[in-house]
Amino acid sequence: MSRPDGSSPDEPLGPAEGAALLKPWIGRGAAYRGAVLAVSGGPDSTALMGCAALCGAGIPLVVATVDHGLRPASAAEAEEVAGLAARLGFAHRVLAWTGPKPPARLQEAARAARYRLLADLAREAGVDLVLTAHTLDDQAETVLMRLCAGSGPAGLAGMAPARALDGLTLGRPFLGIPKARLVATCEDQGWPFVRDPSNIDPRFGRARLRRLLPLLAEEGLTAERLARLAARLRRDEAALGDAAEAALSDLRRSDPGGEGRLVLDGTGLAALPEAVALRSVALAVVAFQGDAGRQGEAPAYPPRLERLERIVLGEILPALRQGLPCRRTVAGLLLAAGGGRLTLSPAPPRRPPGLHST
Repeated sequence: MSRPDGSSPDEPLGPAEGAALLKPWIGRGAAYRGAVLAVSGGPDSTALMGCAALCGAGIPLVVATVDHGLRPASAAEAEEVAGLAARLGFAHRVLAWTGPKPPARLQEAARAARYRLLADLAREAGVDLVLTAHTLDDQAETVLMRLCAGSGPAGLAGMAPARALDGLTLGRPFLGIPKARLVATCEDQGWPFVRDPSNIDPRFGRARLRRLLPLLAEEGLTAERLARLAARLRRDEAALGDAAEAALSDLRRSDPGGEGRLVLDGTGLAALPEAVALRSVALAVVAFQGDAGRQGEAPAYPPRLERLERIVLGEILPALRQGLPCRRTVAGLLLAAGGGRLTLSPAPPRRPPGLHST
């Protein structure tokens, strides 16, 4: 069965199609100084490297393989990538994730380490772009994982085609391409690749969800439809984010109590649509944390959506509408409603357990 663009779900990418996907990122006239290609040795990233070689890059490229040191074969696989990179005309670096590995949430920690190492190499090489080979299947799995975790629209928007990465740009040129097409591309071009056994390891949530995708597709919930959902939510979330930023700018008031607080017009906040009001408070929390960080204090973690909804929608906004006082702590900040205002300030330190005033 063909896809909406007329291609087969397992048809290899032709040179022209691969070039069309990559030229906006690395072709002549691209907006970037150079790029790091993240290549693990799997079929997706191997296709990324091979297609980059075929399209004739107009900016400097370096191939990087992150060796997480989690499997005995990982070092040998990195060397295989180095060999193929050399045959394709690319410089190659192996980036090792050293130090102790956490016993829990290992894949999340590995992902964070991978991006940190790639960003460090990009800065060292004087380039400003990191390209990964995330596919349509990866997007579908991400949306399903976040749906299972109870994420809101921002989470269900999935992965963006481009996002900021520690002062650089992270690009995903294959985000609309099924994994099967990249496997077929490698086989068609004779590019050797490896398969990571962790991708089918049932200990990991993403691997378990991966087994469900064919069953969901039989009911009509295909990877394409999950990706379309993500794109729609990303579009709507961007519009709501812009509305919230504009609202927050309008709501900010001078602080009669001096510095160290952020004051919002509570009446105006309570009159906003709840989706915009919620995002405005979230942005205010982030802004206050940023100010604290610039002043040398440790910023608190951003609030979880469930807690922010419960406190802002369930308590703060009703209190503002009814003219009642309300004080709640969120992400290390005290949110105080009263007198037609919402004031954000550092939360008072918690009293140690067992210590009571007399």
